[in-house]
Amino acid sequence: MTTPELETYTLREGPGTPLVLLHAFPVDHRMWTDVVAALPEEQGVVALDLPGMGQSPEGPQPPTIEAAADATAAALARAGITRAVVAGLSMGGYVALALAEREPDLVAALALVDTKSTADTDDARANRLRVADAAESSQTVDAVLGMPAVLLGETSRAVRPELTARLETWIRDQRPAGIAWSQRAMAARPDRTHVLEAFAGPVTVVVGEEDAVTPAAEAERMASAAAQSRLVRAQAAGHLSAVEEPAAVADALADLVARAR
Repeated sequence: MTTPELETYTLREGPGTPLVLLHAFPVDHRMWTDVVAALPEEQGVVALDLPGMGQSPEGPQPPTIEAAADATAAALARAGITRAVVAGLSMGGYVALALAEREPDLVAALALVDTKSTADTDDARANRLRVADAAESSQTVDAVLGMPAVLLGETSRAVRPELTARLETWIRDQRPAGIAWSQRAMAARPDRTHVLEAFAGPVTVVVGEEDAVTPAAEAERMASAAAQSRLVRAQAAGHLSAVEEPAAVADALADLVARAR
């Protein structure tokens, strides 16, 4: 199985343990831009485009979150990173948990942002496969163009229409094959709550208070599973808290980096 060489971006140089950012579906590393701007200036930050998204090639067949984690580990190794604080939002959180399971020496601390440790329900899995098939058969991203209405919280949709436009631009920049690969990988992922239970480092769980995709109950479940956890609620944010309330997410990540020291 060939590991794809993921596009890796050093967003800021800095001493000490770097912060690695893993993005949500169906966007790419650009979703973290405002968070990075709000982080302490000395913090080193690296972001990646996950397989098939942004500028990264697709992953191997069959699509799996494990393959995405292995590709992430390989990309960090090429960048000379042997220890990192890893933060993932939604799909990025699934990859972060798989990375912690498969490369425990690499992950010093975990931030799980608007995500969950459990597997999909049968209905959610079937919907992902339907979307994957639609993207592949139409060779368009039309099947996910409506996602901003689900991903953004009620407050963002009401008072920050520019966020919907920004998300639509990012989604249109994606490739149908990457949409299909990612959906099938997420559909196949297992429950990884046991990874949190065994993880010895600090964990921060962030959830938007208006997140209807992975609501507060999922965040509370993860926080209770991890031994060294902190739960942060981002007000006026939905599923994309890093885009909707970047300062709050940056504060939570900066706190996690400090705890990892």
